[in-house]
Amino acid sequence: MEGSTMLNPSSALRLEEGWQAAGTTGSLQNLKKFNNQDFGHLRALCLSQGRLFEDDTFPAHISSIGASLLPEDQLQQIEWRRPTELRRNPCLIMDGVSRFDIIQGQIGDCWVLAALGSLTMQKKFLENVLPKDQGFQNDYAGIFHFRFWQFGDWLDVVIDDRLPFLNGSYLSVHPRTSNEFWPSLLEKAYAKLRGSYQNLHGGYISDALVDFTGGVQVQFSLKNPPPDLEEILKAAGKSQCMMGCSTSGQLRNREMRNGIVQGHAYTVTGAVKIRYKNGWEHIIRIWNPWGHGEWKGAWSDNSPEWNHVEPQIKEDLCRNKDDGEFWMSCEDFCEQFSWLCICNSTPTFLDFGDQRSTTWSVDRHIDQWSNSLSTGRNNSSLAGAVSKNSKYYFEVTSNAPKSYNVVISLMQKHAEGMQDAQTLRIGFSITKKNSKVLKQDFSLTRDVTNYFTLSPGTYAVIPATTEHQDFEFLLRIFLKNECYNENSDSLLSPMLPTVVPRQNQDSSYKTIFLRYAKQGSAIDALQLRQLLNEVVLQDEMASLGGKFSFDSCRGILALMDTNSNGRLTLQEFGSLWQKLTKYMDIFRREDRNNSGFLDISELKSAIQTAGLAINEQVLHLVSLRFGDVTRRIGFSDFMCCMLRLETMTCAFQNLANGGSQILVTAMEWLTLVMYI
Repeated sequence: MEGSTMLNPSSALRLEEGWQAAGTTGSLQNLKKFNNQDFGHLRALCLSQGRLFEDDTFPAHISSIGASLLPEDQLQQIEWRRPTELRRNPCLIMDGVSRFDIIQGQIGDCWVLAALGSLTMQKKFLENVLPKDQGFQNDYAGIFHFRFWQFGDWLDVVIDDRLPFLNGSYLSVHPRTSNEFWPSLLEKAYAKLRGSYQNLHGGYISDALVDFTGGVQVQFSLKNPPPDLEEILKAAGKSQCMMGCSTSGQLRNREMRNGIVQGHAYTVTGAVKIRYKNGWEHIIRIWNPWGHGEWKGAWSDNSPEWNHVEPQIKEDLCRNKDDGEFWMSCEDFCEQFSWLCICNSTPTFLDFGDQRSTTWSVDRHIDQWSNSLSTGRNNSSLAGAVSKNSKYYFEVTSNAPKSYNVVISLMQKHAEGMQDAQTLRIGFSITKKNSKVLKQDFSLTRDVTNYFTLSPGTYAVIPATTEHQDFEFLLRIFLKNECYNENSDSLLSPMLPTVVPRQNQDSSYKTIFLRYAKQGSAIDALQLRQLLNEVVLQDEMASLGGKFSFDSCRGILALMDTNSNGRLTLQEFGSLWQKLTKYMDIFRREDRNNSGFLDISELKSAIQTAGLAINEQVLHLVSLRFGDVTRRIGFSDFMCCMLRLETMTCAFQNLANGGSQILVTAMEWLTLVMYI
């Protein structure tokens, strides 16, 4: 039987910094522990025992280097040294983190270091990867940890600080400042994640950018560049994207006469349009992770072009230093480089040309493509080959013919500990209701991502592979939407939309309901708790106040369960979803300092905004019943409180309208039920 899921942009949850900031397992707030190693526990244990940490899961041994990276005689000469053995006063970070701290070592991991160079420029991503709770001064125990995104989850990777040396020199990346060690330690953690240092020797910058951000990347061919390349670069810079580029060439790491290295990855660090002579020139700034070696053509450090720009512009942009960074024209950039890769939490680099405020919604699916369900004889014919595998539906509602409004990213998953496993040629097709294949894209890479301009309508994405093998995948569908909140001053605003047409609601809440009901007809309290914590608390603000507990979900279920059978039907869940939308909006508007909590005055205003009456006595009891020790209330507790207030108020009004003899006032009754 054919599977399907549905996303409608009008009712999708809108995310800030991507969905990876949620409070669920594998999020930045609840990291998965790589190899089940807990940094805090291991460090405390080493400190209590007075010893330095030694990582048995990534030992100071040839196995961590990789058997094929070096000749056997050199492998035997590898020595492992701690920073405390190399310098008297080692530091993790000195005077901040910069791309100029990095100098590539003997390993051919320019793709990692180019991504790392871009990471240093974007604080919002850097702080996710490089935790601040470590160093060589306080609580030093030879143990460090770093965070990386893998297949939908943020992982915390623990390492010891023993670094590989060959003939007295760093085998890996080494810092420009001799006693600063964050580049070497971060690279070691990434090597551990990938299985060995050998697995860093050659790769794609697109993979590293995604692993450092949890975002979506798009690669643009510079041999056939999009006509709006300058606009894309401008939008990418404005929205603080990470960017890298690469050259082609059969001889990797061969420096040409013009200073460009063949088969090499670089960081794109800037793009500007400046006054030049009687016109304008679009120039791009690029950094070489070697830490030296620069372009020698037009707009290089000593080129005559700089003599024809305003002195202040030259002073601001041109650095005459052999630090690996240089400028070049957009035309030379397209001629000398093969690929440009841009990455962000959502594809904000495609936000140009339309002056209206926009945002991106994302729907993700983790599933498996089964070769046994493929009915076509030729797997390159997608429409027939995967007819029994799942289709994933989405709806485009905006009509912007000159705007890219859909990005689809398909990523294949390797088994844990099998980072060097075979990469399959995967791809997807996009069809409309008539099953006509509109687009299809295949590539022999870890993930296949492309961007589209689609007219309004309902579409289906069909993942597949040309290989006769099953594979697990992560599918993400990004849709551009108009902003719901015109007063929002951020590009991406995490909220549930305040007003959603009923016909648009159905496709979203039904999909969510069926996902957690396991295709059943109802959900219980356990399923409701999982749904609320994984879907509603994807909103970073909402998650700050804590998760929905099992008891609170039982209470919610009891209030919404009109059939009194201990479960919510789809219709009952639809009513709950409307209330979630309503109270999320009220909570956000009243939380004026974006703390994720309401104080007692904000709570009173929120209750009144919802159209409910409350006196000071009940307000006091509500803050005691649902608030923390300072009487602040988070979203999960606020939701439970409002549902109870609303339900009991309606019940009291119904009794009063029915002529029942009421011996207590409404407020007295509410006071009572707050503590039931």
